[in-house]
Amino acid sequence: MFKIAAKGSALLIALAMTLGVVQNSVAADKPFAQKKIVLQISDPNPFKQTLVLNVANNLQKEYGVDGVEIEIVAFGPGLRLLFADNANKGRIQALASSGVEFRGCSNTKKNMAKKLGHPPVLNPIAKVEGPGVVRIVKLVTEEGYTLVKP
Repeated sequence: MFKIAAKGSALLIALAMTLGVVQNSVAADKPFAQKKIVLQISDPNPFKQTLVLNVANNLQKEYGVDGVEIEIVAFGPGLRLLFADNANKGRIQALASSGVEFRGCSNTKKNMAKKLGHPPVLNPIAKVEGPGVVRIVKLVTEEGYTLVKP
């Protein structure tokens, strides 16, 4: 009797694990990604902004476009990377076309709007949904991303 219950439990556990894997794969944009990386940009320095884009490009070269999920999160002075008139807008477009996600901090956008007297005009590729630091914490603690701050 115990062997049957144990086999039944093992079967249920295996089924649950399989369903979990299927659910996670369906939810992910790149189900075959070997790595999940979040790149932080919080510096206004154009050199650092270019560097974060270089790192994203190098990661895609190393792991392949489908082998790595990359999200660049910009907050504080780093939000300037996502300004519509940023010198890197062509590179941002190219990286976004290959699957890199770009997120801006809603708190930074609000604070910059106060200082500028109008909301900053951001690259249409950028998604602004909540605080940038909270997004990074969620990706790292809940979704298995590795944080890299070039």
